[in-house]
Amino acid sequence: MKDNYIPLRVNRDFGGIISVYFDFFKQNIKNFTNVFISYNGIFLIGLLIASYLLVSGFIGLIAQEFDFIGDTDTSGFAQDYYLYLGIGGFIFFIIFICVAILNYSLSSGYMIKYEEHKSNNVNKNEVWQLVKGQFGNIVLFVLLLIPIYLVVLIAAIILAIIPLLGLFAQYILQFFLTAWVGVSFFDMLQNKKSVTDALGEGWRLVTGSFWKSVGVNFIMGLLLGILLLLALIVPGIIIGVYTFHVIENNVDYSQSIVSTIVYTLGTCFILIIAVYGQCLSQFVNGILYYALHEKTYNENARASIEQIGQNH
Repeated sequence: MKDNYIPLRVNRDFGGIISVYFDFFKQNIKNFTNVFISYNGIFLIGLLIASYLLVSGFIGLIAQEFDFIGDTDTSGFAQDYYLYLGIGGFIFFIIFICVAILNYSLSSGYMIKYEEHKSNNVNKNEVWQLVKGQFGNIVLFVLLLIPIYLVVLIAAIILAIIPLLGLFAQYILQFFLTAWVGVSFFDMLQNKKSVTDALGEGWRLVTGSFWKSVGVNFIMGLLLGILLLLALIVPGIIIGVYTFHVIENNVDYSQSIVSTIVYTLGTCFILIIAVYGQCLSQFVNGILYYALHEKTYNENARASIEQIGQNH
């Protein structure tokens, strides 16, 4: 066991979960990013292509609106730009679903292997083998989420009718769902359970510590949102300064290669940050899972007591 290993199977309170999350994040950010890049390479290229198509469509339509293209009949151009937007949007939607499933699995698998080896030197091939071995259950889990989210959507619409109180209820429902899905998914991979058994176990764990589960996801969702916004400051400033330059100098951005490159890379970076954020959010529920599981079953505490008895 490495000296800097952070035990995860510990019954932690609200503050302890948040504290250990950031300790885990700082310790594993480099190694997990390597796993992330290794298995998301083809999707990152796909996001770049989707970004190019979306940017080309938006730039073309805006340029047409401000008559940068000229006084000729632009209906043909508009059709092309809408086609770019449609294809780009479709590619992005497909990639987003794929990477959401993949990275939800990778982050869970990484944490499971971290706990198994009690080391932050996690082998990316072992993570992939764990995910691949549970591929059928992962797909079934995602399919079952569709009716669950539909029910929650209907409930949210009903709650929206109630002023103020309904808004708070919507947020509580949203963060409860996030905790339940995240903890259930983690339990499925950790213990190789069936989807329904994992959802049942996740429900018992999360409802047994309802406010802790909701609160952790609310606070960490807020903090991670701020963290991701900070990561977007530098590219945001670059794009903002360049846009100011374009407007001030009346640049024909519809014909500018530089404009296309700047906006494409900026859009792609934003999409990648959003995808990476999914992984970070599942780490939260991984730590929450271990805390709730230990609180319920005391397996690690009993094992430690038995080990002390054997040593004596």
